Amino acid sequence: MGTTTAAQKRAQAKTEYNAFLDVCPSRKLLDRISDKWVALVLCALGGGQDARGPRPMRFSELARTLAGVSQKMLTQTLRSLERDGLLTRTVTPTVPVTVTYELTPLGLSLHEQVRGLKAWAEANMGEVLGNREAHDARTA
Repeated sequence: MGTTTAAQKRAQAKTEYNAFLDVCPSRKLLDRISDKWVALVLCALGGGQDARGPRPMRFSELARTLAGVSQKMLTQTLRSLERDGLLTRTVTPTVPVTVTYELTPLGLSLHEQVRGLKAWAEANMGEVLGNREAHDARTA
């Protein structure tokens, strides 16, 4: 089998989605889902620390749960997740209007992956902080 040209690699990426190739659209998806606010929104809508599991949440409830997120950033994050089909936005015509956000089946499948990453970060943060301190002491 011969070598593959750059044009052939690009054509192949369009049908196989290989994130190692710079033209692959999955790179943009990886960029989006690796954002901290995306990961935290997915975890919050997936149940977060609530044992009840996935449930719809209102914007204000998400904002309270995600300490430090600005209204603008939360709005942008929710819009991008809705566009990608990872969550649904439901508007209920009440006074005032009620808007809730809920994970789709696709969003739930991603939540399962992100939840493990969040748990790993929380479980290993002490060791990482110790490593940082040791590294900084050696390099100072």
